[in-house]
Amino acid sequence: MNGTFRITLAYLKELGACRDGQRAFQKAFPDGGEYQEVLDRCAEEGRLDFAGWLFSHVGPTKDVRTFSEDIIEPDKNIFFAGWLEFSGSVSVKRIQAGFGIEAGKGIKASEGIQAGDGIQAGWGIKAGFGIKAGFGIEAGEGIQAGEGIQAGFGIEAGFGIEAGEGFEAGLGIQAGKGIQAGWGIQAGWGIEAGWGIEAGWGIEAGKGIQAGKGIQAGEGIQAGWGYCVFAGLSVPMSSWESLAVVTDKSKPNNLVSGFWKPSEGSDEKTQ
Repeated sequence: MNGTFRITLAYLKELGACRDGQRAFQKAFPDGGEYQEVLDRCAEEGRLDFAGWLFSHVGPTKDVRTFSEDIIEPDKNIFFAGWLEFSGSVSVKRIQAGFGIEAGKGIKASEGIQAGDGIQAGWGIKAGFGIKAGFGIEAGEGIQAGEGIQAGFGIEAGFGIEAGEGFEAGLGIQAGKGIQAGWGIQAGWGIEAGWGIEAGWGIEAGKGIQAGKGIQAGEGIQAGWGYCVFAGLSVPMSSWESLAVVTDKSKPNNLVSGFWKPSEGSDEKTQ
């Protein structure tokens, strides 16, 4: 399917569109409109609700939209049913693509970034709200979200990864520097950070958990069955007590390296 696929009021009714949506569509497109044309109008008017509904009910297209110049427009929304390619940097309000998003430099949105496929940037990825990808998220520098980060596959950053809420990956999570979440961190495979790992809630991995420095969690540190937790991998053992502290309510059963220090209110003793 291409973006020229024509949408009519009858088609929206068939898909189960609400009455408000039907009325708004009929007013803007009395004779119907092309799929991408409708998404572009949603972007112009900031109708994320309508655009999101169309993405989920009509689906992605095979189209590719390429931007050869930097896009620095703080109030701009970009809703595209296919694949988005940015040769340079992009800084807008919100980006959503039916397939993937790729930028030669950085990707920044004051609100959210979402793709049905993957998100990839040569530099960093930053969103005021959440970042979500059906496949993987990869950045040459850091990844930062005011809310959550979610990927169907892995999350990988050359620098750090930070989320105001939690983040979740179907595969692994890897950062050249630190990993930090206000809520929990969950990975289907392993979690690896060049620096420390910190979560307000729990840290859970299907495989191992590795940190160059310390690991801190509010509600549990759990590696996959048969795998281990390693802290302090980038600092000498003599510095573990200060630079490789592992803190939680209870000591992980499979903690191999690092200096264990129970969090406040825990009955466990420092070992």
